[in-house]
Amino acid sequence: MVLNNDILSFFVTFAVSLNVDIIENSFNFINIQSKMTIDQFNFAGKKAIVRVDFNVPLDENGNVTDDTRIRGALPTLKKILADGGAVIMMSHMGKPKGKVNPKLSLSQIVAKVSERLGVEVKFANDCANASEATAALKPGEALLLENLRFYPEEEGKPVGVEKGTPEYDEAKKAMKESQKEFAKKLASYADVYVMDAFGTAHRKHASTAVIADYFDKDHKMLGYLMEKEVKAVDAVLGNIKRPFTAIMGGSKVSTKIGIIENLLTKVDNLILCGGMTYTFAKAQGGKIGMSICEDDKLDVALDVMKKAKENGVNLVLGTDSICGDDFKNDCNTKVCPSNDIPEGWEGMDAGPATRELFANAIKGAKTILWNGPAGVFEFDNFAGGSKAIAEAIAEATKEGAFSLIGGGDSVACINKFGLADQVSYISTGGGALLEAIEGKVLPGVAAIKGE
Repeated sequence: MVLNNDILSFFVTFAVSLNVDIIENSFNFINIQSKMTIDQFNFAGKKAIVRVDFNVPLDENGNVTDDTRIRGALPTLKKILADGGAVIMMSHMGKPKGKVNPKLSLSQIVAKVSERLGVEVKFANDCANASEATAALKPGEALLLENLRFYPEEEGKPVGVEKGTPEYDEAKKAMKESQKEFAKKLASYADVYVMDAFGTAHRKHASTAVIADYFDKDHKMLGYLMEKEVKAVDAVLGNIKRPFTAIMGGSKVSTKIGIIENLLTKVDNLILCGGMTYTFAKAQGGKIGMSICEDDKLDVALDVMKKAKENGVNLVLGTDSICGDDFKNDCNTKVCPSNDIPEGWEGMDAGPATRELFANAIKGAKTILWNGPAGVFEFDNFAGGSKAIAEAIAEATKEGAFSLIGGGDSVACINKFGLADQVSYISTGGGALLEAIEGKVLPGVAAIKGE
């Protein structure tokens, strides 16, 4: 989707509402006036190692169910090939925790990448031992390395050692050196490093940040996707259009509390849905059956409600749920009040009354942010709440709202319901987007700048 002025205005409030010192300290890091840009660089005769985000969802047979992230990387990859360069793609998939896991092998996506790229993609089955494969690459050819996270050095986390022990501290220190060597090995495959994985830019991993140390300022750069995403976040001029409605979904309050608290100072309407519904329901004395709940976050939920009231934010929580008696698509279902779910049942989707509440909060909004589904959307019988949100966003967009969809599950929702072309902008990064909005430094960007 083409980046337009609307997305630039989206992020303005996130900066304007902060004081000047915070703006200078938080947003300047993503200024992309680096020494080299992808448009300036001629890749002819060069090998480029590109950090892409190919952490795409697969079905039980290993087939790609949503190739949004693959398609997002194409402009960068095609630019390199068109110049007469060779492409070495590297990515992670899932969380193998430093161990080889065939179910998370990138070999499963080679055919899909080849199809989208229009070039037969070669595959190296060991990312740390691919010197021969990379050396043999000719101009116009492409190679995909095996899952980076099959090596613990990628994330830089010791494996098999208990946290909080002296042994862990020693192992972590040693791992830092191993991580550097791992990054150096990856760097040795190519002449140029291109960072184009916005979804991992908030992680200081070997392939997203450390590797940049092995390239000079003229041979490392952001890819087109990164440029587009970063420019959006770096835009701190103008005024946001109101009302502003944010929708935060997902299973846990703990993973979203930072952005929730941040949004409470900026939005007019805040919809909290998904599994978080039941933490809030229990915090208020409700019965939630066997629904997902963070018992150690009940006080946090109450505090969020208090802050919303203090800030004049319309906090929208689910009042009813589609409940199931088993965690599967074809289980028995019934509609229950979200705060009165019987034992043996669990909330798995937003109910009809809740969907109406959500739609009303979205209707009339001029700026919309959506991150996280309203239920177990992977199951068709529990996708109705997320679909209702998506349809309401599409309708509001048609009426002139600017809508930003961010995060893997939200993007998957939009695509599942065939509404991707009816929203303003789709971000490829979930955690990275939210951390950038909060003003946190993205290591993957800072590394390109040499900071």
